[in-house]
Amino acid sequence: MTSDQWGPAVRLLWGPPPAGPARGPKRGLTLEGIARAGIEIADAEGLGGASMQRVAAELAVTKMALYRYVPGKAELVALMVEGAMPAAAQSPGGPWRERLEEWARGLLEGLRLHPWLLEATVGVRVMGPRELEWMERALAALDGCGLTGAEAMDAVVLLAGHVRGIAEQERAAGAGSGSVSGAGAVGEGPDAQLAAVLGEVMRTHGDRFPALGAALASAAEHGGRDQALEFGLARILDGLELLMTRRADGN
Repeated sequence: MTSDQWGPAVRLLWGPPPAGPARGPKRGLTLEGIARAGIEIADAEGLGGASMQRVAAELAVTKMALYRYVPGKAELVALMVEGAMPAAAQSPGGPWRERLEEWARGLLEGLRLHPWLLEATVGVRVMGPRELEWMERALAALDGCGLTGAEAMDAVVLLAGHVRGIAEQERAAGAGSGSVSGAGAVGEGPDAQLAAVLGEVMRTHGDRFPALGAALASAAEHGGRDQALEFGLARILDGLELLMTRRADGN
C-alpha cells in the first residue's frame, strides 16, 4: 500500500466521524458499529471471515451501502483493530521495569481476547490512536532511563515481539488441542503440550538427546512449564537494565 492509498484509513481513524450518506437504506450506520460487527465475526471465525459482504449482512445492509462508509477491506480491518485494542495498560508513574511488565501483560491479554489481531497488526499500515497509545506508554516508561530514541523504540519492538510470540504459541496450541493423541488436555499451555508430544518420542529415542531429556525431566520434577512469558520478559528487562547501568557509568 502506497502513501496515497493510506489516505482513506487515515481519515477514518484520525479524522472527524463522517456524517454518512444523505440517502440510503441504512442511515443509522456508524464506524463504531461497523467495526464492532467485524470484530464479532473475526472473534468467532478468524480475520478471513470478516469480509465486506459478511459485515454488510451482519448489519442488514447491502455491500454497496457499507462501501459508502468504508471503502474496502483494508480500511475495515484498520477500524476493527482500533475497536478491538484495549486501553493501554499502565499506571502513571512508578519504576520503569514495573510499568513495562504491566504493559506486556496487558498487551498479551488483548491478543488473547482477539487472536486475529496477530494477523491484522503486521506490515506497514496506518495505526489508530489506541494502538499508538500502546507505543506511547511503553516509550514513556523508558523516558529518562539513558537510552537513545532508537534504542527505546527497539526495546519496545523487542518486548512486543516476545509477547506476540507467546500469543502465537498459545493460539497454535489452542487450535491444535486434542489433535494429537496424548498431547495434553484442552486448556493446557503450549509448553505442557509440547512436553507431552516430546515425551512420546523421548521414550524410544531419548538416548540420542540426553540434554533435552534432562531438561524435560527437570521441568517435570520442579515445574517451570508455561512460564515463557515471564522468563523472557525478565531476561529482556535484565538486559535493558544492564545497558542503562553501563550508560550511567559512562560505558
